[in-house]
This record gives sequence, C-alpha cells and structure tokens, in this order.
Amino acid sequence: MSEFWLISAPGDKENLQALERMNTVTSKSNLSYNTKFTIPDFKVGTLDSLVGLSDELGKLDSFAESLIKRMAQSVVEVMEDAKGKVQENLLANGVDLTSFVTHFEWDMAKYPVKQPLVGVVDTLAKQLAQIETDLKSRTAAYNTLKTNLENLEKRSMGNLFTRTLSDIVSKEDFVLDSEYLITLLVIVPKQSYTQWQKTYESLSDMVVPRSTKLIAEDNEGGLFTVTLFRKVINDFKTKAKENKFTVREFYYDEKEIKREREEMTRLLSDKKQQYEGRKEGRKGKKEEEGKRERRERKKKTRSSSTLQNSCVALKKGSSTFPDHKVKVTPLGNPDRPTAGLTDRERESEGEGEGPLLRWLKVNFSEAFIAWIHIKALRVFVESVLRYGLPVNFQAVLLQPHKKSSTKRLREVLNSVFRHLDQVAAASLLDASVEIPGLQLSNQDYFPYVYFHIDLSLLD
Repeated sequence: MSEFWLISAPGDKENLQALERMNTVTSKSNLSYNTKFTIPDFKVGTLDSLVGLSDELGKLDSFAESLIKRMAQSVVEVMEDAKGKVQENLLANGVDLTSFVTHFEWDMAKYPVKQPLVGVVDTLAKQLAQIETDLKSRTAAYNTLKTNLENLEKRSMGNLFTRTLSDIVSKEDFVLDSEYLITLLVIVPKQSYTQWQKTYESLSDMVVPRSTKLIAEDNEGGLFTVTLFRKVINDFKTKAKENKFTVREFYYDEKEIKREREEMTRLLSDKKQQYEGRKEGRKGKKEEEGKRERRERKKKTRSSSTLQNSCVALKKGSSTFPDHKVKVTPLGNPDRPTAGLTDRERESEGEGEGPLLRWLKVNFSEAFIAWIHIKALRVFVESVLRYGLPVNFQAVLLQPHKKSSTKRLREVLNSVFRHLDQVAAASLLDASVEIPGLQLSNQDYFPYVYFHIDLSLLD
C-alpha cells in the first residue's frame, strides 16, 4: 500500500514497552511494517507559540499535499504520450517516494534545527509558495500553447465545410493573378458528383469549360475547383445553392497558407519540446541505457548496504523494531542513503527532457521533501503539546500491508495506547462521549499522536 501512519508515544519505559508490544502484535498478525521515524530536537519556545504553530502547520500540510498532487497531475498532462512512465518520474531526491519516506532524514542544510521552529516553518512556507507561483505561470503558458494547438488541430479535423484547407489545396489548383478569371471551391454531395460534372458549366455564363477538378473528399462529399469570370461570381453562387452545391468562401493566399502551416509546425514542436526537449540536447540510446545500468548498480549496492545495517533495536536488548539507520545529515552528503543520484547524474538525467517536464520533476521532488519535513514538524509539535516537557517521545512509521487490515490495526493501536488518554479511548468505542476542549470528531483524535501520509497522488 502507498499509505503510511505516522504516530508517536512518550519515550518513557512504560510506553517504549507499549511500542514493543504494538510492533510484536502487528508483525505477527501481518498488519503493518513498522520503522522508527527519527526527528531531531528543536528549540521548543513557549507552549503558546506551539499552539499557534500547530494550526499553521495543519494548513501548510494541506497546502503542500494539494500542491504536489497538482504537480503530479501536471506531469501526467505533459507526458500524455507516455503515461505509463509517469510514476518513474515522480521521485524525491532521486529515489521513489516510498523509499524516501521510510528512509527519511532531516535536511540540516535547508532547515537548520538551531533556529527557532517559527523560522523553520516560515522557510518551508516560502519555499512552497514560490513553487506554486512558478507552477501557475508555467502551466498557464503550457495550457495556452496546448489550447492554441488544439484549436488549429480542430480546424484540420472538421468536414469540408469547416476545416482549414491550407493542407489540402496547392497553388496549381488555382488561376492566380488574373484580372478577369477566378477559381472557386465548391462542395458537392457524393451522390451529386455526376450531376455536378454535367451541369457546372451551365450554372452561369462565362464558366470556363473543363475547369473542374476533384481535389479532396470526406465521407459526405467532395471539394471541386471551378474557374469562371469574376463578374459572374454572385450569379454562379446563387445557381449553385439552388442545386445544393455549396461554394466554400476561400481565396488562395500563399503567404497566409504558409503562415498557418508554420504556426501548426511551431506549436507541435513547442508542445513536444516541453516534454522531450530539443533533439540536439539528447544523448544516444546506448548512452542512456548505460546511465540506467550504472544507476541500477548504485541502487543495488546501497540497498544491500542498508539491509545489512537496518535492524537497530527500538530499545537496548530488543531486535523487533527495524530502524533503517536514519541519521541527520546535510543535503548532498555522498554517504546519504536517500540521495540515489549525485547532482551531476541528476543534471545529466534531465538532458533530453523538455523544460517544463524537467522543472516539474525537480520541483516536485523539492515540494515532496518539504511536505515530509512538515509531517515531521507536526509530530514534534503535537507530541510536545500532548506529552509535555522535557521533550521525550518516540515517533514510528507504520505501513499497513493491505486496506482490509487497517481497521484491525487501528484497534491494536487504540488498545495498546489506551492508557495515554482514557477519555479519547472511550470515545472511540462510544460516539456519544465527547472529548472536553476539542472541536474534533472522534475519528480525528486518538490517544496517541497520529498523522496520515497518502502517496496515491494520481488517484
């Protein structure tokens, strides 16, 4: 499942034992896979400031989730011809989203823990706001391009009465630069082809004999040329209409036709480049495959290293709670397990991609990373508000194995941590019990700190 539950409980002996019991039960019953979720110590400040931050982080959490979902959808739209490859382009710091969440480590370089919590939250908020601003402007430009192209494509896909004729007619079909003669285009129903051939010369005076030619047809009829003297145009149109022949208003303008064709080519090229980029910016197929193989080898090496070191106990003497060696390291550290690719590899990985897709991939990663940092901050703030000072709690990440097991998993958690809040625990069993001082539905509040992470961004 792409769903995670991020919970925390006090870090005293009794509650660490409760966490161990939870881990044992959920593992034996195959309810979830659990790992420690390491959160650094922050400058707490006053409890009043934490209450305000709790509200602000809730709003920022919702905003960040909405933003990354919009960005994911934008990737789908840009990759409309390769939708099967969308998921592999939605990465966080070069790895898939599940790996990033389960191997989360706080980014000390971007969000220093020595600064006040308010400063950390402000940095995250400004970063996400700037990404949203850029997303709006870039997607607006892309949508304008797409709309213009669709309008041109519609003109070339209609029937002979409505579609553009610039890709059908040629200079040789017309008498041009004549003071007296003009070539008209007439739409004739299919069942009337014979009638047209027999009567077009007599529909008016001064029609040039044998001047008609079929140059295009669709399911309903055909487009014929006919040449006549300019002074009988109106008379010819009237007689043609009486015989159910339609004169299409079109005058051959070589410059206008060339402009329209070039506009279509340009729009197609611009739209394609937003996804693929310019041909000269691409690497050869063999080189791309070589990069992919090197990347896979690195991932396998890192994965095997992580597996060998992933079983650190939740408490001393226990081996039931894997920890994935989560540590706080600066962004860009070459030993960082979540780095996946180096900056140079990520840069070369983007070669051959269009500017919009490349921007979306980079900034989706940035926004997703910020979102998980916000989740970590919410756990910290709510844990301090719930469990008090000094700061002492343990955060755990649970990944339910399947949708049908979530109800049972919730029951296990509520049972194990019932002692943390008897009123809340009772309210979960009896909907008539209200929790004093809280304006939340019973489904929103549990005896333990709980936050939900849903990675189903394309649903």
